[in-house]
Amino acid sequence: MASAVRTDVVVVGGGLAGIVTALECLKAGRHVTVVDRDTPERLGGLALWAFGGMALVDTPLQRRMKIADSPERALRDWLSFGELAEGDTWPRRWAEFYVQHSREQVHDWLVSHGLKFFPAVNWVERGRFGEGNSVPRYHVVWGTSRELTRRMISAMRAADTGGRLQVLSGHRVTALERSGGVMSGVQAVHEPSGAQVRIEAPVVVLAMGGVNGSTEQCIANWPAHRPRPATLLNGAHPFADGALHRLATDELGAQLTHAGEMWNYAAGIPHPQAHFPGHGLSTIPCKSALWLDHAGRRIGPEPLVTGFDTHELCRQVAAQPKPWTWHLMNWRIAAKEFAISGAEHNQRVRDKQLVHFLLETALGNHRLVKQMQRESPHFLVADTLAGLAQKMNALTLAEHGEQHVDPAVLQATADAFDANFAKGLELANDDQIRRIVHARQWGPDRLRTCKPAPLQQRGAGPYIAIQVQLITRKSLGGLQTDLQSRVLQADGQAVSGLYSVGEAAGFGGGGASGKRSLEGTFLPGCILTARAAARSINTGA
Repeated sequence: MASAVRTDVVVVGGGLAGIVTALECLKAGRHVTVVDRDTPERLGGLALWAFGGMALVDTPLQRRMKIADSPERALRDWLSFGELAEGDTWPRRWAEFYVQHSREQVHDWLVSHGLKFFPAVNWVERGRFGEGNSVPRYHVVWGTSRELTRRMISAMRAADTGGRLQVLSGHRVTALERSGGVMSGVQAVHEPSGAQVRIEAPVVVLAMGGVNGSTEQCIANWPAHRPRPATLLNGAHPFADGALHRLATDELGAQLTHAGEMWNYAAGIPHPQAHFPGHGLSTIPCKSALWLDHAGRRIGPEPLVTGFDTHELCRQVAAQPKPWTWHLMNWRIAAKEFAISGAEHNQRVRDKQLVHFLLETALGNHRLVKQMQRESPHFLVADTLAGLAQKMNALTLAEHGEQHVDPAVLQATADAFDANFAKGLELANDDQIRRIVHARQWGPDRLRTCKPAPLQQRGAGPYIAIQVQLITRKSLGGLQTDLQSRVLQADGQAVSGLYSVGEAAGFGGGGASGKRSLEGTFLPGCILTARAAARSINTGA
């Protein structure tokens, strides 16, 4: 027989959005039960491992750097880049809410909890034709998202006066219950033991993440009009599998919208110490690396360059004849530009080692490059291009029974690019070089982007090839919600007592980002939707 728990609010999911919801409800005197599938030490979900970048609008740091930003400007960028349709009523309203309130409800609120931001604003997702972020907005939490998550967990526990908080780790919700037209709680199972528990509550908050933790669901939801990959690495949380989305839609009439819109990355590698099957790491592609197809030819005619349009990078990579592509660079490029997304491989920022961070920025992050050379069989190093081609073929032969890289083709690819520098940069006529020059005009990017130079420049070796593939990350779609984070039915009416926050709600409205994100909108989207839900719950609105 199932045991029973009574509470005011049950939060399903212990990621950032769920934790913030619980924190705000506890501060208002509510009794809260958090149901989380993961182990106690992994409370915090994917946010515990994320890098911690946030797109914020008109902040003090932007003003200090003389960046003229405003909610109006940010909204123009957002709607244009995301291609939100006129009929996307709730996603558009959430986009408006985000740009209007990210400063006080995210930036200022986090600062009030003792968090700090790295003193530079980065410029990402500029758009291939300038239609993305028209100004830099990407703020990095000092200490990464791990520091953010741990502080929020500490604040949640500190707000638990009188034992009003219960965290049920290792529990999977199996049913959402409604009685008399209003929510009455959830049923869950303790996965290690199989013990059943019923949590009775008039308010249920769905904070279980998206659907991209299941590569099968990701591929199944892939839009039919876009190139669809045969395989994907998993860069999301494996428990974000869409099961609770289906329960909410099938049993409660909730609306799952924009399920085919995703924020994936185009340059994943298998995690050398995988936490689960198919686990991948998302590399941040070097702007100066040449992006090659499976045969060692440069992808084009428009070269693939990171930092401008991640959605387009994914589309082009998905259209390639093989599920893998290559990044070709030399050691000089890798030491300055190579990075891996997330807290795990950004030790200096994560551990707040400012001096070491500045030294590695100035002298090159040889530590990370050497680490990947040791740990990843997909990170290949050779003194010659011919030797590199041999290693590339050996890898694909071992993994796929195929070898496609002709050493002469790889050499010709490098020679064609290097010909741009025959007369310095005066006669260079290459769009990748133009984009690099543009990126280096912004100070923070200049520090992390090499001055254009020949790939075969003397003293810049050895050569490096990284085999990369598409990797999942975020679901841009989700359960449709209003500005109070209440879950909506097809008739536009809210399901009484049911809320959805964070990625489960498509970061607001069932898809606030549209087809593309301005990048860094996810952590703030978790906070904004969670705080909106808590305000509604606490005021009874």
